[in-house]
Amino acid sequence: MSLLDGLEVGQVVAERTVHLTRDSLVRYAGASGDFNPIHYRDDVAAQVGLPGVLAHGMLTMGVAVQPVIDWADARGWVSDYQVRFTRPVVVDPALGADLTITAKVAAVEDDAARIDLTVTFGGQTVLGKAQVRVTTLA
Repeated sequence: MSLLDGLEVGQVVAERTVHLTRDSLVRYAGASGDFNPIHYRDDVAAQVGLPGVLAHGMLTMGVAVQPVIDWADARGWVSDYQVRFTRPVVVDPALGADLTITAKVAAVEDDAARIDLTVTFGGQTVLGKAQVRVTTLA
């Protein structure tokens, strides 16, 4: 069965809430090599005028596309993915931060679909024009 069978514009293909913690940020820093202290030290974040410790943008981008990857499973692959970072994700030291992700079909072509992501934190969009192109496997 093709990934595109029965797919309709406007259809929600995935929804997920991802909880980020300060531990998540430390693990991502270790994996990515991005040890900028704004991602783990409140005092440094405050010194540069930030509202708190921020999640790495690439971490946010990465967790946002995962529901689409899971939905595509072995039927397709992500052939393009682009976002604009619109707002920071402030990760509270005690409560963490919940990202809500909704993936909706925006276009269906012969061998691919464009999936638009809505990614919010605290009711506000944090990624703008988040678009994923998923191409079917032969």
